[in-house]
Amino acid sequence: MACNSGTCQSGCYKDEYSVDEDDQKRRPVPENGEGCNQVSPCAGDSGGRGHCIKCKVNETIADTHPTLTGGGGDSRRFCADCFRSNLYGKFRFAVTSNAMISPSDNVLVAFSGGSSSRVALQFVHDMQQKAQKNFDASREKVLPVFQVGVAYIDETTIHPVPSNDYDRAINEMKLVVSSLAPLAKQFFVIPTESINSPDFAAGRDQLTKLVAAVRDVTGKEDLLGHLRMLCLQKAAFENGYTKIVLGTCTSRIACHVLEATVKGQGFSLAADIQYVDARWKIPVVLPLRDCLSEELNMICSLDSLKTVESFKQPRSGINGLISSFVKLLREENPSRESTIVRTAGKLTPFCFNRTPEVGDQNGDLASKRRQKKYNLKPNESLPPESFCLVCNSPLKKSNISSFNGFDNGEKGDEIYAATCSSCQYQILPKDTSSLEYFFSLLPESMTTLAKNTCDNQKLLRDQIQDCLLSDSDDGT
Repeated sequence: MACNSGTCQSGCYKDEYSVDEDDQKRRPVPENGEGCNQVSPCAGDSGGRGHCIKCKVNETIADTHPTLTGGGGDSRRFCADCFRSNLYGKFRFAVTSNAMISPSDNVLVAFSGGSSSRVALQFVHDMQQKAQKNFDASREKVLPVFQVGVAYIDETTIHPVPSNDYDRAINEMKLVVSSLAPLAKQFFVIPTESINSPDFAAGRDQLTKLVAAVRDVTGKEDLLGHLRMLCLQKAAFENGYTKIVLGTCTSRIACHVLEATVKGQGFSLAADIQYVDARWKIPVVLPLRDCLSEELNMICSLDSLKTVESFKQPRSGINGLISSFVKLLREENPSRESTIVRTAGKLTPFCFNRTPEVGDQNGDLASKRRQKKYNLKPNESLPPESFCLVCNSPLKKSNISSFNGFDNGEKGDEIYAATCSSCQYQILPKDTSSLEYFFSLLPESMTTLAKNTCDNQKLLRDQIQDCLLSDSDDGT
């Protein structure tokens, strides 16, 4: 019986070779006529190098680039060309099967300078270039080419850095973006304080006070992450972008799954780990959701994609512990990150985890396929969602207290009612008398969410008013 493993060590073949007339590839000739059916010699053979597990011809990355940083497990068993094709294929499949980018879109890529966002930017550029070639070759010129912008969130107000280092990093980012030619891409540097006020001085002071009001280390880090998303939303909306592309990969999602579980965010977890998140005014998409961080580091090394040191702060608190834990899991078995994400992926997505239907036929078909796959109900058949005013995570309707609005009653109670339990515990001040002051420091876009939550609850209460029992009813 022929063995089918690339690691056979049974010595079932000689060093002699014959040529197969069908595929013209070199195959080992076994002593007994029943040896390996692999194109390349088994790993147990002392002579020769390993061959790519896909094309069976070229040498693996492990042999041709033994000192290459990043990558582990099966990644290094591909040749460079097959590895590159495989990784881009994951990206392309995620984009097309979830209708992430349509020809009429104006896409804003969030760029931090790291390998994940660098690969996301490169792959979006490659897709844009191919679309441009197809457009130039087409006689009808029917499908336009989607446009791309790049945004970097400047957090130096919270984490100061020397001005020389900052200027150097920004210049390097500009060079990276300008090198993606000939299709020009606008580059935005967005200070975090711009979310508060057009006056940077006033916005900086408000942001500093807001962050200082959060005592919990994990809560402070999470709040900055929420503000980062609001900045991207604001920049995208003001500049006419229709989608925001994040470089979030499998490794980062695996960390988030465990972080959310520890923080008690299990109900909203499904909303954060999908390919598409349209709860925001500008939908957010994750085309690298199926790619490991080690793979992204490897493609940056192989293709000499320049990354930029952007003063990323080390994760702390619960987030830091989880990151260290997942790193240990990855070192022992690289597939564990994918296992975590696949397990969490069994959670039922929310109705907003789909690409909004905007009349694009291909996008509509992809949305309908995804809706059928996950048995999602049409948006019009669902009541409006209520979201946490701080982190914008969906709230359990059974846990939302009924309240009369922000113009009447105790505002502290209303703030608590409009936030999730995780934000209540880690971000909101413990002293209820400080809640109104804390609320005054929040960006207007956050407080608007709270008012929308209030309006949704009023609408829901009005719809079921006839079914409610009054205090005088005895229930009989």
